[in-house]
Amino acid sequence: MISETQYKDLARSYPVLSDLPWDLQRELTGDGQFVEFPEGETLFDVQSLCSLFLMVTSGTIRVIISTSTGREILLYRVQAGEACVLTVSCLLGNSDYPARGLAETPLQGVAIKQSLFTRPVTGCPPFREFAFRFFGDRLTRLMTLIEEVAFGKMDQRLASLLLTKGVSMETTHQILADELGSVREVVSRILKDFEGQGILELERGQIRVLDQEALRRIARPSV
Repeated sequence: MISETQYKDLARSYPVLSDLPWDLQRELTGDGQFVEFPEGETLFDVQSLCSLFLMVTSGTIRVIISTSTGREILLYRVQAGEACVLTVSCLLGNSDYPARGLAETPLQGVAIKQSLFTRPVTGCPPFREFAFRFFGDRLTRLMTLIEEVAFGKMDQRLASLLLTKGVSMETTHQILADELGSVREVVSRILKDFEGQGILELERGQIRVLDQEALRRIARPSV
């Protein structure tokens, strides 16, 4: 059971809940479970049973897969107000998870059981639209990721990633490697090369971009 305050927090993140029939809203309040996880906690893993739908009210979930060589590739992130498309797919298909979900930051939310999730999906069009709204965006990202991993040059991909993070960022070489589906040694080598060209400055746990235009030229080389 969740408190009135917790339900209000949930409704702020998921306005679609106001479209649910009153009996379902009441059941969600009665059967929903408030959950919180520390940073780094594994929420689900490969071949683990999928039986709950988590609605995030604060924090971020990082969904990844691991290759046979031990590399981790970021598939997507789930933030407050969003739905994890793998969870939706696994709940509706009664299948196990094909990937791993980690709390990238301290995380809070409300978990509901499978039966309570499937009822509004089948009987409440606004909730069904919400549940499936993220599939298109995630699929587009996954197709782009496949293309980049298969055909993209790592220096171009790293330059593109750095451009999305602003002029100054707190991150590590390992985090960047995970996002690119690469290994830390490769990313570190390219970053040192960029630093040698005067494009950026490296400090422990921080990267400062000095020449964004140079990064753009690397990310989008002339044909």
